[in-house]
Amino acid sequence: MLFIETTSPPPFYQPQLTDAERLMYDKAFIGKRSQAYYLKRFQDFDNAGRLSAKWHWAGFFMTFSWLLYRKRYLDSVVYSVAGWSFIHLNITIILVICEFLIITSLPTNLQMFTRFGIGMTVWLFWAFMVARWCDAYYYRTARREIADAIEMYPNDVERQLNHLRYEGQVSPVGMGLAFGFFAFALMVIQVQFLPIFAKQKANEVLFETLDIVQNVQNRVESIYQATGQCPINTPFNANHHNIRLTILTTSDKIATTSPCIIQATVENIEFPNRWLNGQTLIMYRISSEKQDGRWACITSVNKKQTPKQCMIAER
Repeated sequence: MLFIETTSPPPFYQPQLTDAERLMYDKAFIGKRSQAYYLKRFQDFDNAGRLSAKWHWAGFFMTFSWLLYRKRYLDSVVYSVAGWSFIHLNITIILVICEFLIITSLPTNLQMFTRFGIGMTVWLFWAFMVARWCDAYYYRTARREIADAIEMYPNDVERQLNHLRYEGQVSPVGMGLAFGFFAFALMVIQVQFLPIFAKQKANEVLFETLDIVQNVQNRVESIYQATGQCPINTPFNANHHNIRLTILTTSDKIATTSPCIIQATVENIEFPNRWLNGQTLIMYRISSEKQDGRWACITSVNKKQTPKQCMIAER
């Protein structure tokens, strides 16, 4: 689609046809759907004597669906295999380069958004280039089918028109197949790839929570060593809008008594890890003796999701 000839006259143009004959053939191939739009485009190309870039919204937003809807079945397969592979290859190459040059130097919370933004930019650039040449591609296809019909049925106009109606016009079944394919792709993303992404983000939240609690535990232990009391009235700011810290002396979330408890509650987590909201990570002092500075860690998540550092019973 991006390598269409721009020579003059356009490819497969039949100069022997009158304007009325060409219009008749064009209407038979285009069909009733969007007929006025394509007839105007075809007329522009005929008048210019060459193909040129035009903007096509359907080609920008849903090229694959548009190709199936316009019965370009083989071209849709080529586009999905070759075109998407080309996009993925470019995204991979650009991401690898940016990973070493830019992304690793960014803050952690911006790295994933940067990768996503780079991928979307490459994809949008490809969609933009394709959309500019969709009308020229469809015009070229129409002129090729008209040339084939005239060659196959040189003296039978009705069979020529039937051939154009069969090869052209639109296919609701093709559109249904396209949306079915996208629905399947979304299902695969939700079932296979979204959990992988969600697990990575969940682990990041849990490990960050543990890191914050461990830092606070060191400060609390210093105060406890100095005063012999748990600093329940001392404010400890987590500096993180997803983690709420509380210093306690009693909690129903641990099975034993403890003189000092640090409880971190996860909150304000968005999709796809909303299940983390309300989950807790607790570090508690095992003994009230000053010289015994051991702490234990428990979480409300299952053992598989608990950070390994927290699974060590005593510190």
